[in-house]
Amino acid sequence: MENVKLVATDLDGTFLRDDRSVSKANLYALEQLGEQQIIRVAATGRNLKKVMDVLNPEVPFDYIVFSSGAGVYNWQKQEHIYSQNIIESSATKLLNYFVQEQLNFHAFYPVPDNHKHFYFRGAQPCEEFERYFEFNKAHATELEVNTLPNGELCQFLVILKENEDHFRQLKSNIEALCPEIRVIRASSPITKGYIWLEVFHRSVSKGNGVLEICRRHGITSEQTLGVGNDYNDFDLLETTRHSFLTDNSPEEIKDRYPLVPSNQKDAFAILVQSLLK
Repeated sequence: MENVKLVATDLDGTFLRDDRSVSKANLYALEQLGEQQIIRVAATGRNLKKVMDVLNPEVPFDYIVFSSGAGVYNWQKQEHIYSQNIIESSATKLLNYFVQEQLNFHAFYPVPDNHKHFYFRGAQPCEEFERYFEFNKAHATELEVNTLPNGELCQFLVILKENEDHFRQLKSNIEALCPEIRVIRASSPITKGYIWLEVFHRSVSKGNGVLEICRRHGITSEQTLGVGNDYNDFDLLETTRHSFLTDNSPEEIKDRYPLVPSNQKDAFAILVQSLLK
């Protein structure tokens, strides 16, 4: 791994501890990478506001790939450098479909304001939906089904009870509606037993966000390393040349990539030490 020029890490369950804190070992690892002029990237499903809830400006990342790649932020200069939203016609189709199907969902404003969102309670009460709403209600507006919002949207979040067959069927139905969107599966970071079905523009992925940074710095994908812990990290790990999962990943995906210790045991720091040997 001596030719690595960029290191990208997921945040929740990977770089962050379970209590969302940053360990001293992981901070030191970032500093070491900086001393070697290796670009440091956090690639996360969090929107930028939620990133700032867990990372203060002194945490020495160079870039944040946020909202699963819908936006890229220069952390050192504190400025947006890239965004990709869902076009208006597709956003309207998806809003109508989710309302018609009476699903529990959130629809997020375009980047960079995508911490704000509309919410819709479906036919089936969902405890996980309510928990998410409680965490985010300060920035939430109830969807008015008779006057749907116009314009682009960043993403949709549909919250489902864990059922792989239901997820696959819904994914197929949604992707058939609009050719330029894609569906990403994530395990709920709040409660076990729920799937977060996320809808983005087709070009949005953590991997493409990292490639945008590589393009700006003349780095090839062969010079990259990535680490994550969940299904929604596959886009990142399929892009980086050297890719790893933490030991706290779901059991059913642990055979996909080499394992490093859990996020509770400084996985990121241990990986960086092996890189810099």
